[in-house]
Amino acid sequence: MNPETMRTVRDVRRHVALWRRDSLSVGMVPTMGALHEGHLALIREAQSRTDRVIVTLFVNPSQFAPSEDLAAYPRTEDSDREKLAALGADLLFAPAPAEIYPPGFATEIAVGGPAAGLESEFRPHFFVGVATVVSKLLLIGLPDRAFFGEKDYQQLLVVKQLVRDLDIPTEIVGCATVREPDGLARSSRNAYLSPDERSRAASLYRALQAAAEAVRAGAEWEPTIADARQALAASGFAVDYFEIRNAETLAPASGSSREPLRLLAAARLGRTRLIDNIPIERSSSMRRTIGELFSFRVSATPSLEAGFGPEPIDEGNDPHADEPCPPSGKLRPQDRLAYDPCQPKRQRHRGPP
Repeated sequence: MNPETMRTVRDVRRHVALWRRDSLSVGMVPTMGALHEGHLALIREAQSRTDRVIVTLFVNPSQFAPSEDLAAYPRTEDSDREKLAALGADLLFAPAPAEIYPPGFATEIAVGGPAAGLESEFRPHFFVGVATVVSKLLLIGLPDRAFFGEKDYQQLLVVKQLVRDLDIPTEIVGCATVREPDGLARSSRNAYLSPDERSRAASLYRALQAAAEAVRAGAEWEPTIADARQALAASGFAVDYFEIRNAETLAPASGSSREPLRLLAAARLGRTRLIDNIPIERSSSMRRTIGELFSFRVSATPSLEAGFGPEPIDEGNDPHADEPCPPSGKLRPQDRLAYDPCQPKRQRHRGPP
């Protein structure tokens, strides 16, 4: 059965009020339509965690610059509704632009913190448009939870920031990126890729994987990033950014061994702009001898250029890998020539001090 389709703020609020009267929890999945498996995974997650689910379909004009693809962005409401019916979604909110931005509308929401840099350097208008429309959608439906994909990781953190700062009573849930079999992140804009471009598009994900593995293995950050950018350029990409950031704030990473890290990238392939990101999961038990680390650093560059992937280093032969760090000044003899992550001055060349 098709979900109920509503076009006005008033109708949505009336419907949600009926759910609230019956003590039902409400989830929301904001989309711009052209639904793919990434969106459907968000909806399934929402259904598993709330009693009723609102899916919004709104191609938001305020997040497009005049030179961007607003007019060409795919609009497929009929097929989207069929997909929602197959999933059993409860309500589709598909307003016209004038319902969200009526005559006289004059308010914008600008978020700091995680909105700084990365996308904002290349699309300075983008997060003002996102923050404004997401705030409106959340205030229209007042869901208990709203679900966003990690593929747009900076957007996810911006939404979390605005909800926290504005005391909007909605939990923001991030969901893992859904990928094609070759690793390309699912996106409505993938439809713009030509067959040749599509065959090369997954190189972005492979470059992220290779760079993350290199950092985990102790390679210096700057050469690793430079190698990845060069390899992507050789595959026909025009790279906007390829950076390591603090995973919680998106501030430039400090290089601390305890800092959570995220690797984020945006690049154009033909007329299609692709974005992607992955975590850099570092193990506190990783230890390398100086010789092992040097050997890896020598081989990292050709591996990245040749196939987007340095050879993995076998950690299984270190009998001390899981032992606690010894007190400062009390290293065992077998540790004195070893690469020791317990000693600050002997960190694994993580990047800027």
